[in-house]
Amino acid sequence: MTVLKWLQGHGVEDCRSVTTLDFLECYMPASAAERLLPGAQFHRYVQGQRSLLRSPLPYSVPEELAEHLDFVGGIHRFPMERKAVSRAGARKDVQLARASFHLGVTPAVLRQRYNMTGGDVGLLPNNSQACAQFLEQYFHQTDLAEFMQLFGSGFAHRTQVDRVVGHQGHGKAGLEASLDVEYIMSTGANVSTWVFSNAGRHESQEPFLAWLLLLSNMSALPWVHSVSYGDDEDSLSYAYMERVNTELMKAAARGLTILFASGDDGAGCRREHSGNHTFRPSFPASSPYVTTVGGTSFKNPFLVTEEVTDYISGGGFSNVFPMPKYQAAAVGHFLCSASKLPPSSYYNSSGRAYPDLAALSDNYWVVTNRIPLPWVSGTSASTPVVAGMVALINDRRLQRGLAPLGFLNPALYQLQKQGLGDAFYDVIQGCHLSCLDGTVQGQGFCATPAWDPVTGWGTPNFPRLLRALGPR
Repeated sequence: MTVLKWLQGHGVEDCRSVTTLDFLECYMPASAAERLLPGAQFHRYVQGQRSLLRSPLPYSVPEELAEHLDFVGGIHRFPMERKAVSRAGARKDVQLARASFHLGVTPAVLRQRYNMTGGDVGLLPNNSQACAQFLEQYFHQTDLAEFMQLFGSGFAHRTQVDRVVGHQGHGKAGLEASLDVEYIMSTGANVSTWVFSNAGRHESQEPFLAWLLLLSNMSALPWVHSVSYGDDEDSLSYAYMERVNTELMKAAARGLTILFASGDDGAGCRREHSGNHTFRPSFPASSPYVTTVGGTSFKNPFLVTEEVTDYISGGGFSNVFPMPKYQAAAVGHFLCSASKLPPSSYYNSSGRAYPDLAALSDNYWVVTNRIPLPWVSGTSASTPVVAGMVALINDRRLQRGLAPLGFLNPALYQLQKQGLGDAFYDVIQGCHLSCLDGTVQGQGFCATPAWDPVTGWGTPNFPRLLRALGPR
C-alpha cells in the first residue's frame, strides 16, 4: 500500500500486479518517471532494430520506500542476447573431403551418440516441455514441419508446437528460436511442447523477469524449460539477480526443471579499472538454482565418436553467488587435482561453479525461414538437447506415478557417489577460451576426469541416465 500510495501521488494509476502480489508493472510517460525517480533523465537509444528508453543517470526513491523495493527495472540496463552462430563459411573446404562421414549434427546423430533408440519418445498427454524466447526471436511452424520431414525419421515425433504463450511475431524466423524448438522436440520427441515468447515486453528490458512472471502467473506449466540466453554478471545489479534467483527458487519449489545455456564466450574476459584482467561469468548460468549446460565437439568432427571440449563452452565461477553445498565436494576435487589452473586472481574459487553437464554444441543442421542451414553452433544447441532428455525421463517417472524430477542439481552431484557415474560420458580433453593477455594466453579452464568448469560432469549416456534418475 505504501508503494501504491507513492505511485498514485505522482499520478501513476495504470498498474498491474501478479498472482503472487509481489510485482507491479506500471505504465507512464517518461516525464512522469523522471518526477517519480528524482535524478533519472530518460533518453531514447537505438539498439539494432529496437528503440529503448533508458536513463544514463542514477535515480533515488524516498527513504520510507526503500525497505519495500528490491529494484526498479528498465532504467539502466540494455538487453543482451546469446546468439546461435553459423560457421558454414569456415567449413566448406572440408565438407567435400569428408563426404563419406556425417556432415553435421542431426537428430539421428544425437540419438546415436547418446544411445537413444526409436522407442525413446514421450507417451503421456500430461507431460510437456518448453523453451523461452526473448528479444524478437520467433520460430515458424513451417520450419519445424520441414525440419522433421528432413531429419525426423526413425522415431515418433510431433511437427507442431502445441502452445505459444506471449506474442509471436510475423516477421522472419530467428536462427536461435528455430534451433531451440527443433532440437528440444527432437530429443524430447513426441512430448507436448510450449514456447514462451517474451519479445518486446516493456521495450525488451529485464527479459528473464518478464518470463518468470509469466510462469509465476500460470497454474499449469510444462515441467521442463530450456533457455538459451544470458547476460554478463557484471552488467546486472545485485538486487536484480537476487530477485531472479528468488523467482527461480519458486519455480524449483513447484517441481520445474530449468536449464540455461552456459554461454559461448568460454571463461569470458573483463579488463578492470586497474588494468588487470579477470574472467567474466554469465548469469543466469551462474545461478545456483538452474541447471547449466556446456558444450562439446566430436573429436573427429565428421565421425560419431568421443567428445572433447567445444572451445566456446561457457564456464567458470560466479563472482556473486557462493558455492552451494551440493557441488562443494566435486568442485573441491577439481581445484585440487587439475594439473594446470589459471591464476587465482582471475576467478572466485568459492563461487557457484558451472556448467553442471554438457552436450554437443557444434555443427548442427537447422531449418530457418524454410532454408536448411548447416554448421550452427553454440550452447544454445546443447541446452534444448539435454532439456528434451529430461522431459523423456519425466515421462517415464509420470508413467509410474512418480513426481517429475524438478530441481536437478543436487541429484546430479550425487550420482558418482552412488556408483552411477556412467550416466555421463566424461569429457577429459580440451580447454575453453578466455583472456588473451600476457598471463593467460587465451586459455581458461580445461576438461579433467570427473566434474570440471568447462563440461560439468560430461555428456548424457541416456539409458544410464534414465536408470539413475528415472523409475527404479
